[in-house]
Amino acid sequence: MRYRPIFIAIGVMLCLLGLAMLPSMVIDIVDGRQDWPVFGLSAFLCISLGGVLAIASRGGMRQTSAREAFLLTVLVWVVLPVAAALPLLSLGYGLTDAVFETVSGLTTTGATIVTGLDFAPRGFLLWRAILQWIGGVGIIVTAIAILPMLRVGGMQLFQLESSDVSGKFLPRVAEIATQIGIIYVLLTLLCALCYRLTDMPPFDAVCHAMTTMAAGGFSTHDESMGTYENSHAIWVSIVFMVAAALPFGAFVLMVLHGRSLALLKDPQPRLFLAILTGAVIFLILYLTVGAGRGLYEGNHFVRDVLFSVISVTTGTGYGVVNYGDWGGFAETMFLALMFVGGCAGSAACGIKVFRIEVSVRALWAYSQRMVRPNRIAPVTYGGRTVSEDVLQSVMIFLFLYFMTFSAAAIGLSLTGLDPLTAISAAATSVSNVGPGLGETIGPSGTFEPLPDTAKWICTIAMLLGRLEFVSVFVVLTPRFWRG
Repeated sequence: MRYRPIFIAIGVMLCLLGLAMLPSMVIDIVDGRQDWPVFGLSAFLCISLGGVLAIASRGGMRQTSAREAFLLTVLVWVVLPVAAALPLLSLGYGLTDAVFETVSGLTTTGATIVTGLDFAPRGFLLWRAILQWIGGVGIIVTAIAILPMLRVGGMQLFQLESSDVSGKFLPRVAEIATQIGIIYVLLTLLCALCYRLTDMPPFDAVCHAMTTMAAGGFSTHDESMGTYENSHAIWVSIVFMVAAALPFGAFVLMVLHGRSLALLKDPQPRLFLAILTGAVIFLILYLTVGAGRGLYEGNHFVRDVLFSVISVTTGTGYGVVNYGDWGGFAETMFLALMFVGGCAGSAACGIKVFRIEVSVRALWAYSQRMVRPNRIAPVTYGGRTVSEDVLQSVMIFLFLYFMTFSAAAIGLSLTGLDPLTAISAAATSVSNVGPGLGETIGPSGTFEPLPDTAKWICTIAMLLGRLEFVSVFVVLTPRFWRG
């Protein structure tokens, strides 16, 4: 295995992470904060270490095989959260809490151990937002440029033309990252402008724009978006949360390549929007004429239901009302929505709607073959026949997904958590959603009261969820290291 290309890539990313710490240092200096050197020293350490890795590995072969690509993908998502935790460690957070917060940020989960956000230093708040913004674009690039090449979880359905993992892997990733980055930045700026037009303060507008487009959910207020309950900012958030859950590959084709109908030709948005619509209708009926009648307390009924469904389904995790007070049916529905997620190639989390559709179509095709063994019933998706290789990848992903969820839920229950907290914490961590259910980790709570063991279980689950499970399990097999 050639390690030089891996070290070069990690070194460059550490340098970029260090540079991303500098805005937080600057804003702390402007605010007259005495602890501004925290971000300056952390940036210096990251840039120095990254520079040493990159320089020491220069001249190495740039060709990268599938094995190196698997290892690089896993190492990036392990090394960067640890490096990103340096400012939090310097600010007095313990190792467990610091790593939990940075993993939650970079994986765009949005679960937090921080309280008192309304009084926290702006540099710290900005760093949390930057973490999620970086994680969001990293996730999109991973989903579009890397996972299809590695044939992980059925993502090969979205493999781009002329892409492979031999010879031009790193240059190809850099090219795709550039195009995705342009769209990501433009949408973030547009989101920030729209937030600002609703009279949201400039600092809040920037931070919320970054965490909205990352489908992350870190806020600058303890009440999350509930701080702006009577503002049009909630509608801005709804629009851009949906945008963050749509396939960015289609945005690239539309904006940079002039293919204006790319989004309409992708079957994913149709199912995604159908699931959102169905969930909203069911909840509205439940809260108006069903058993949940009278449980909603607020002034913006339809908007709050729509916001909550979109926030949970996309994995953004913003809160505007405490939907945990809406009764058992609502909690069950939100737990199910945590698993759904958005479209492949988006910043959203979860199983992804294309896997749901492929699984349903495969189940229907297999049932037809059982009734008529000689009948040819191919599984199709987007007008194309789905190969057995893709079906196998999807089924393996689903097996690992629910196996990880079950193991995490059991592990969390062994730490003394009640069943609802343990199950929802496992679901929200594996699916990278953010808030769970119940009084402790619900929309109005945080993960801070959880024991350290529970936080580490959630941290591992968050990483596994963002790495699409298969990548990690492949690297952990003895055969991978034997070649």
